Amino acid sequence: MVQIKTPEQIAKMREAGLVVAAIHAATREAAVPGATTKDLDQVARKVLAEHDAKPNFLGYGGFPATICTSVNEVVVHGIPSDEVVLKDGDIISIDCGAIIDGWHGDAAFTAFVGSGHAPELVELSRVTEESMWAGIAAMKQGNRLVDVSRAIETYIRRQPKPGGGKYGIIEDYGGHGIGTEMHMDPHLLNYVDRRRGKGPKLVPGFCLAIEPMVSLGTPKTEVLQDDWTVITTDGTWSSHWEHSVALTEEGPLVLTAPDGGKAKLAELGVVAAPDPLG
Repeated sequence: MVQIKTPEQIAKMREAGLVVAAIHAATREAAVPGATTKDLDQVARKVLAEHDAKPNFLGYGGFPATICTSVNEVVVHGIPSDEVVLKDGDIISIDCGAIIDGWHGDAAFTAFVGSGHAPELVELSRVTEESMWAGIAAMKQGNRLVDVSRAIETYIRRQPKPGGGKYGIIEDYGGHGIGTEMHMDPHLLNYVDRRRGKGPKLVPGFCLAIEPMVSLGTPKTEVLQDDWTVITTDGTWSSHWEHSVALTEEGPLVLTAPDGGKAKLAELGVVAAPDPLG
């Protein structure tokens, strides 16, 4: 069953989302050559403590850290470590969440470490991020879940890949409902699978974590022996972007974006819902 939120509950999720946004800002600044991924985890813990928020990743299914740090060919669920030292030219996807009064926020972004990144990596991150926003723009009353999946896939498929070939839309992982738990129904594919049908209608109070993951090669993944770290099977690098989004009577509200998604949605011809926290 899909959990439908009241405006008051969405406001509480917005509080959690702003904590996630603060973690993003702090870890993005700290993701420099020479830093370890464990350093970034410590930064996230400090931000959570400053906001009197709880981590929703730490201990989730036994996960041992506050954030996920996925470097280069790691798609998702990378475990922060003192042994993983960021280097100039790396890319890293940082996925994190926060809980305020039992309500969850969850978001991810891809950062460039240092400088000198190949144009195809810059384009990979751009395509992944823009496909997320295409999915967010499809969060409209009357649409169905599949319309969000279609918007994400259509955007990616229409982008020419530098050097030719196609981007790999990761198949084994996708978005999800969010609210009183981090992962809730429904599961959101980042592509259309006609065997799954159209999915539920999008109505006010519907909240989704929209998170495309895209590689420079294969859509296939494998899990390493730590039972968490997910890599591409062909070793190609990948990007991961995510926002938690609530559909309200007045449109979508991007709970984990500092401005609620107002500026980016305006570029796409969509009016973002007013921020319940002002």
